[in-house]
Amino acid sequence: MTARILSIGTALPDTRVAQSTLRDLFSAQPGFDRKAQRLVGAAFDAAAIDTRHVVLPQLAGGTGDALDVRDGDTLLMPPTGARNDEYRRTAPALFAEASRSAIAGSGRTPDAITHVVTVSCTGMFAPGPDYHLVRDLGLSPTVERYHLGFIGCAAAIPALRLAARIVSADPDAVVLVACAELCSLHWQTSSHPDQIVAASVFADGAGAAVVASGDPSEAGFDLAGFATHVTDDGEKDMAWTVGDSGFEMTLTPEVPRIIGREISAIAADVLGDLDAVDAWAVHPGGRSILDRVESALSLDAAALGPSREVLRQHGNMSSATLLFILRDLLADDSRRDGDRVAALAFGPGLTVEAARLTLRRPAA
Repeated sequence: MTARILSIGTALPDTRVAQSTLRDLFSAQPGFDRKAQRLVGAAFDAAAIDTRHVVLPQLAGGTGDALDVRDGDTLLMPPTGARNDEYRRTAPALFAEASRSAIAGSGRTPDAITHVVTVSCTGMFAPGPDYHLVRDLGLSPTVERYHLGFIGCAAAIPALRLAARIVSADPDAVVLVACAELCSLHWQTSSHPDQIVAASVFADGAGAAVVASGDPSEAGFDLAGFATHVTDDGEKDMAWTVGDSGFEMTLTPEVPRIIGREISAIAADVLGDLDAVDAWAVHPGGRSILDRVESALSLDAAALGPSREVLRQHGNMSSATLLFILRDLLADDSRRDGDRVAALAFGPGLTVEAARLTLRRPAA
C-alpha cells in the first residue's frame, strides 16, 4: 500500500504582529547606527511578509511573557536556559493543537495512532514533545516515538519520509508527524547582517499530518518518492548553533545564490520531468530564495503562489512551514485527482530535501 497524508492540521500562537511593528522595534535598538537601521529597513521591507505569529506578546507591545524580552523599546538578551524554559512551557500546546486538528481530519481516532514523529530545532527537553503528545492526546502508551531535532527548515520532508517508510513496512501503521518551531525565542539584538536577515523572516507555528495506507474513499497526498542532496557549497552559509544567549543563525546572502545555481540540476535529478509537475510546495526560506527557485526552474509566476502566500501571512516558521503550504494545496478545490506535487525544502549544510506527492480526491 502507498503511504498517504490523510490530513494536515496547523496551529499558531495567539499573538499576531505586523512586519512593520517588528521592523520598527528592531531598528530602534541601542547601538544601531544609520547603516544598521537602513539594513533593518531594507531586510524587513523586502521580506514580502505582512504578519507573523509569535509566542512572546512583548514583541507586539503586549505583556504577560514568562520570558522577559523587552524593556521599553530595548530588546533584552535572555540566557539560553531561560529561552529554552519558555520553549518547554509553550511548545507542547502548539504540538498538541496542530496534532488534534490533523487527527480529527483524518477519519481516525487518537487510539488508532501507532507511531509519533516529532520535529523541532528551536528547543529541547526530555521527556520531549513526542512524550507530551502521547499524554496530551490520550494516545496509547505503547506508541512508538521518534524525534528529529536540529535539522532546520528542511525537516518536514525527512519526517514524512520516515512516516512513509514505517507505513510501507507495516500497512496497519498510522503515523502522526508533528512539527513545531518557536523561532522568536532566539531573536538576537545584533546589527550583523545575518542576524538582521534572520530577524526579518522567522516566526512561530506548528503543523501536523497523519500518514497511513490510503484507500479510494480517502483524500490526501500519496507519498510517491523522496530524495536528499547535499550541495557542494553552503556548509558555512546556513548554520544553526547553540550560543550563550539563544540559538544563533548563520544565513548569508550566498544561500539564495547557491540554491539558484544548483536547484535546476537537483530538481531534475530527484523529481524527474519538471514539466509534469502540476503544483509546487517550496519552503519559503525567504522571498529571495523563492525568486531564485522560480527563475532557475523557469516556473510560471503563479507556480509558487501558495509558498508566497504562506510567507506573506506567517513568515518562515522553519520546519512547520511546508505543512502549511501542503494544507492549502489540499484544500484548493481547483486541484484535481492525480495532480503531481513537487515539494522542496532547504536546510543547513546546505541540504536540499525533495518529495514527490500525488493528490488524491475521493470518487464522487
